[in-house]
Amino acid sequence: MQDMVLRLSAAIARATRVFLWLAAAGLVGMTTLIGWQVWGRFVLNDTPTWTETTSILLMGWFIFLGAAVGVREGNHLSFDVLLYVLPDRVQRLFHTISDFVVIAFGGGMVWYGWQLAETTWATTIPNLGITGAAAFFSLIVGGVLMILLSVERLLRRAVGLNTSRFGEDPIQE
Repeated sequence: MQDMVLRLSAAIARATRVFLWLAAAGLVGMTTLIGWQVWGRFVLNDTPTWTETTSILLMGWFIFLGAAVGVREGNHLSFDVLLYVLPDRVQRLFHTISDFVVIAFGGGMVWYGWQLAETTWATTIPNLGITGAAAFFSLIVGGVLMILLSVERLLRRAVGLNTSRFGEDPIQE
């Protein structure tokens, strides 16, 4: 079972690298678009109207992709002082509870993101000419990824593998 979870983890590690690269590309793209908007406004005296809306959509993507990877890697802010003095068994219990809370949070992101997308499907983002639901796609995808990556953490913990820093597994990289 442990070997199967390690193979799954290796595949997920490759996918999360792609997510991070996409998030980085989104950040670079947003920065470039905002730079173009400032250039257009102050130098060309002709502000491109679509850049701000596109930048906001890109921001949603790089935030939620990065947040999902942060869930997997255990890099989010947390209050760990108490955990250092507790026995390993209690630490694992607290980490497991935390993963279930993240799964519930991701489920809420998917559920409410889907409702918002349904509600705004018939509207159009004026500057881009695309459905208003596009503003919520990153929320839905981010929630799904948070759920899947938290389930991976639970699986790893269930078979006795490390969940704090995944790079320590030899098969992973």
